Amino acid sequence: MMSEQMRRIAIDPVTRVEGHGKITLLMDAENRVHEARLHIVEFRGFEKFIQGRPYGEVPTFVQRLCGICPVSHHLAAAKAVDQLVGVDALTPTSLKLRQLLHFGQTLQSHALHFFHLSSPDLLFGFGSDVAQRNIVGVIEKHPELALKGVKLRKYGQQIIAAISGKRVHGSAAVPGGMNKSLSREERNVLLAGIADIKQWAQEAVALNEQVHMSHPENHSFGALNTHFLGMISPKGELEIYHGGLRARDPDGGTLFDQFDYRGYQEIIREEVRPWSYMKFPYFTALGKENGWYRVGPLARVNNCDVISTPLAEEARQRFRAFADGGFVQDTLAYHWARMIETLYCAESIELLLNDEDISGNDLVVTGEKRSEGIGVIEAPRGTLFHHYKIDEQGLIEKANLIVSTTSNNQAMNESVRSVANEYLDGNEITEGLLNHLEVAVRAYDPCLSCATHALGKMPLQVELIDADGAVVDCLTKGVNGSIERA
Repeated sequence: MMSEQMRRIAIDPVTRVEGHGKITLLMDAENRVHEARLHIVEFRGFEKFIQGRPYGEVPTFVQRLCGICPVSHHLAAAKAVDQLVGVDALTPTSLKLRQLLHFGQTLQSHALHFFHLSSPDLLFGFGSDVAQRNIVGVIEKHPELALKGVKLRKYGQQIIAAISGKRVHGSAAVPGGMNKSLSREERNVLLAGIADIKQWAQEAVALNEQVHMSHPENHSFGALNTHFLGMISPKGELEIYHGGLRARDPDGGTLFDQFDYRGYQEIIREEVRPWSYMKFPYFTALGKENGWYRVGPLARVNNCDVISTPLAEEARQRFRAFADGGFVQDTLAYHWARMIETLYCAESIELLLNDEDISGNDLVVTGEKRSEGIGVIEAPRGTLFHHYKIDEQGLIEKANLIVSTTSNNQAMNESVRSVANEYLDGNEITEGLLNHLEVAVRAYDPCLSCATHALGKMPLQVELIDADGAVVDCLTKGVNGSIERA
């Protein structure tokens, strides 16, 4: 129950993110934010309604969780299903096709988030004219930059289509392998464009580095000192398809390293809270109060010891030098890290396309069926867990998914609280203020329901209510972006 001495601010829905959510701030008489809540108000229910389905359907079925990152769900589920059919190692061709598919997916998703959803804030300012602060404004003011963003995403989608048959919700991975090879003609078409993709990715890194370095006020914006979780190779390299789990504390200390993700339930638990459909994971050993953590590009680039591709490694070293070799905890540095990963994907795609295995025809291996499978992958937004158990008929009897954004849930709430305390005076709501709060959430590239992008066109109403229930201020954003004060 809300205290008589508290006032409530609600932002419903949050815009320019994937899916639907709202923000509620609970403030006292001195305008201090006591609690910040990011509510996820859509219910998906995939864990429940895939029960009773044949395990072979799952990799294709779970893609419908999302229209932006379906490949990530497809591959995480495929890795789990591989275990269900007793396969621990794929053929070289199938492994590299899956890696190529995932690099294409990550590249297109990162490009979409930065160029379409976040660049308006970073290029024009969080409180700039709302009529300009959108993708149309970027196209008008920076047409060359916007075009490169479109082409980066298009290239990633071309890779997905070449391997899975469609740009969205295709079919590629099957139990124990892949369902088709990549022809030499398809490979050559993709190779023809890779030089430009690498160049544009380098420019995107440089732009984000310059923007972050030249705006000191952004360094503390929603900043948190948190634990980080991510997948890592045995050599300590950045890894997004397969590896062990590494977690580090804010001071750089290692909590665990090369942990076999099939035992994730030993190290991670999930808390349920009544005001959100999204759960709150935490490290078991640290407890729910202190054990929450961050995942995604910021976590991965901080967590790894090295990036295996040269251009991205140079960018990583500059990134870490920004924090004097420590961890970069700036929430808005997610964008910078995201572009470093985009460059890593571009370089890795070139290496795979030049690998003769990529056009091989040895695609599937078999094994002895098991009753449980756990697949983990680094999705664009962070570590993604798919866990399935089947019965004797091969039907799913239990499923558990920890989606990437779920792991960032508490961190997003804390970032919102930090920004609200800094920028909100409790007396008047402005559109610029609302966007400051949304910017804090948007930095995480949240997939709130693992649905599709809203592109900032959802209506929005925010009310500021005092302790007596009277409306102090009310602001409404229409579907066309117009702002009206009641």
